[in-house]
Amino acid sequence: MLSNIRIVLINTFHPGNVGAIARAMKNMGLTNLYLVDPNDYPSEEATSRAAGAVDLLENATIVPTFEEAIADCSLVIGTSARHRTFQLPIMNARECAESVIPEATNHQVAIVFGRETTGLLNEEIAQCHRQVYIDANDEYPVLNISQAVQIIAYEIWMANQNKDFVPKETPEYPHKKDMDLFYDHLEETLYGINFIIRNHPGKVLDKLHRFFNRSRPEKQELGILRGVLAAVQREAGLVESNNHQEKTTDKPADNKTDQ
Repeated sequence: MLSNIRIVLINTFHPGNVGAIARAMKNMGLTNLYLVDPNDYPSEEATSRAAGAVDLLENATIVPTFEEAIADCSLVIGTSARHRTFQLPIMNARECAESVIPEATNHQVAIVFGRETTGLLNEEIAQCHRQVYIDANDEYPVLNISQAVQIIAYEIWMANQNKDFVPKETPEYPHKKDMDLFYDHLEETLYGINFIIRNHPGKVLDKLHRFFNRSRPEKQELGILRGVLAAVQREAGLVESNNHQEKTTDKPADNKTDQ
């Protein structure tokens, strides 16, 4: 179960923090570390700070983009103490752990931490399903990133050890990459029926992304939504139009030149 929970670090600046985080994770039984475009890695400082958790560093997955780090996850939780203009369902560290454990039984779960100085960007938190914060002194609530990971990891460990905790059955949710395909399909359809004007798209698509991320449609529900979009495209003649466009672009270049 714990192996299905990954800690994702975005653009970590200090390599020592990566090592300290690996140690904090191993203390609490977490082994799945993802590094998104780390500033300085691999690093001797990271190895030194990791102590007995060097194996986590050696097996860490390094990817260039956040999208790649969460593509196969069905639940993505962003850590942030800040209130956002598009607030996600928000949990404290304990509530986060209690929701993660049943999900991780059959699904990949990502808990995402941003940069040491700026945290997660708005466009990154917008790709998450939930937001988690850590209760702290209002006069000084700032935690070092390795401390934040330690607290979240501790709560996950405790929730997993709690024999009285009865996890609820969770439905099957689509992976993030499947949601991205749905968003592409939705965008294509809305442009095709002129619900959104390409030159002046506004913020409709962003708001729809946030709506579906908050609501988290199940896998079967997503299939229904894709079917609805396909039917709209057929009724609007968009499928025939696309096929015609493909045939047009397949014409030999010589014919176009002769014309």
